[in-house]
Amino acid sequence: MKKLLLVCAALCVVVLSSCAKKGGKVKLPLGSNDSRPTIRLVTDATGIDDKSFNAAAWRGILEFYGDTLENPSGRGTLYDVVTCQTQDQYIPTLKQLSDEGYSIICATGFTFADAIGEVADEYPNQKYVIIDVDWVDRPNVKEFVFREEEGSYLVGLAAAYQAKKDGIQNPKFGFIGGVPGATITKFEMGYIQGLREVIPGAEIVDYYANDWGKPELAKTQAKAWYDNGVYAIFSAAGGTGNGTIAQAKEMRLAGKNVWAIGVDSDQYADGIYAEGQSAVLTSMIKRVEKCAMIALAEMSYDGFVGGVMNLSLKDDGVDYSKANAALDSSVAASVDDMKNSISVGNIKVIGKYKDALAAGVVPAGLGAIDD
Repeated sequence: MKKLLLVCAALCVVVLSSCAKKGGKVKLPLGSNDSRPTIRLVTDATGIDDKSFNAAAWRGILEFYGDTLENPSGRGTLYDVVTCQTQDQYIPTLKQLSDEGYSIICATGFTFADAIGEVADEYPNQKYVIIDVDWVDRPNVKEFVFREEEGSYLVGLAAAYQAKKDGIQNPKFGFIGGVPGATITKFEMGYIQGLREVIPGAEIVDYYANDWGKPELAKTQAKAWYDNGVYAIFSAAGGTGNGTIAQAKEMRLAGKNVWAIGVDSDQYADGIYAEGQSAVLTSMIKRVEKCAMIALAEMSYDGFVGGVMNLSLKDDGVDYSKANAALDSSVAASVDDMKNSISVGNIKVIGKYKDALAAGVVPAGLGAIDD
């Protein structure tokens, strides 16, 4: 392929490995003659095996180079991942990678924001990407944020419609967050608005684990809620949320009609508990993989631009999964109708807690915070 169509602004960009052309004088620190840009992904302690946020970023990198999870042929040269076990490793790790001369350094999550800002000032010629942050404001940093509230609205609709289809009387719904913050608040706000669009008086419970990598906390909370009549739990908690899926699997194996809702990636496969049966009713898909792909495509053509890119439902930045056959077809049809309404601007989903409270679309007393 000799030409690459780059769709600018907030439009989605799909890049195949055959499109990755030479962009400037990119140095491969590990001795390769490949002229494509290089990237290093930096994650928190949950790593790329979190089956969620970090895993999605890693898939995007692999896809750009035409590799797969099973055959990451460019790993160690074109791309690689560094996992920081603690936050005090963030700055030294970013500095070391900056010294090594990679084209792009990509950090996942808002916990990296301060570190990226500090290191970007020290290395003005190095290009950085950070996901879920829009306040670093450095010319050499590309920041990606998403309309998580829009995708979460869809899974809230799906859970509520499914509960009605199942004939559940006065269903309860749960939300489990990782570390409280503006991004996770958008997940919770959208989810609740979707639930209450269908069931205005739906009872909501929430819990924040204050950790991205402790599935045992989510599992314990999920069991208590399921035992108390909660029908579906949506977790936006990184690796912690895997505990919700594990508990939902146990419950469904025992014959209880309860559901987990996945996040970031389609977690249908993680919920499989019997042949063709998954405890994950649907997943809020956040196309984190697009971030690295867009940045690498820009770097390939010397077009890397710092600043904020916001990916919405209209941009195919967020969506929901219909992988589970247990999700009733009439439910999916209803959700799709609402999805179209959001895309064309007829439905506005509120992402901030204070604004959602003021609009009367969410209850008071939640654990969500706006900053």
